[in-house]
Amino acid sequence: MYAVVKTGGKQYKVEKGTLLKVEKLCAEEGQTVELPAICIRNDDGSLKTQGTVKATVLKHDKHKKVLVFKYKRKKHYDKLNGHRQPYTLIKVEEIV
Repeated sequence: MYAVVKTGGKQYKVEKGTLLKVEKLCAEEGQTVELPAICIRNDDGSLKTQGTVKATVLKHDKHKKVLVFKYKRKKHYDKLNGHRQPYTLIKVEEIV
């Protein structure tokens, strides 16, 4: 059984026990969150169009740094900038 979950403007395919890095959620570590499921595929092949997925928040952290470099030739212009996107690590507990 698996489900397609939408959170943070992205869609993820999840199963029970899946560890997933999603956009930062407003929830404390150890708290249970419910995510809306777009579709759920059962083991027998049947398809449901609505449902929820219950997941536990494991931790909040940041991804690796991404360097952004801007450069214009012959103009003596260069700019280096870094960015670290925050994320929430969740573990899928149940598909309802």
